[in-house]
Amino acid sequence: MTDSSNTDVQPVRKQNISSDTTVLVVEDNVSNFVLIARMLGYLGIHCEWKTSGYEVVEYADTLPHLDLILMDIRLPYEDGYGALRKIRSAEHLKSIPIIAVTAEASQDQMNKSRESGFDGFLGKPLDPDRFPEQIRRILNGESVWEYA
Repeated sequence: MTDSSNTDVQPVRKQNISSDTTVLVVEDNVSNFVLIARMLGYLGIHCEWKTSGYEVVEYADTLPHLDLILMDIRLPYEDGYGALRKIRSAEHLKSIPIIAVTAEASQDQMNKSRESGFDGFLGKPLDPDRFPEQIRRILNGESVWEYA
C-alpha cells in the first residue's frame, strides 16, 4: 500500500548514496536476487547475497561495512523472522535497517512484519520504476512500508 498524497515524484538522486554503500540481500530465489542486484547496481550500491537466514549474523560479520539488509520472509532453513531476531540480538548490528521483502504482500503480512521489528516492507514483485526511490528513501532514514 502506498501513500499517494505526494504526486510530485522526485527523480532518483544518485549523489545521495555513498559510494561505499553496501546492502545484504537475503533471498533464496536466484532470479529475484539478480533483479535486486541489478537495480542496486544502477544506484551504485554494492550488494552481497545470502540464500538463507541461517548464519546471516556470521555472514554479516565478514562484511567490512553494512548499511541495509533486504530480507525475504520465506527462506529455507530459517525464515526472515528468525533471522531478524538473531540480527537484532547482535549488538553491533542493531542499528542496521532491515526491510522485509516478500511475495506474501498483504496488509496482514505487513502488520506482522512491523510487529516483529522490521524497519520497512516491500512487496514483490518489486517495481523497477519505484525500487530505486524506495531504496534511496530507506538509506536516507525514511520508513517505507509498501506492498502494492
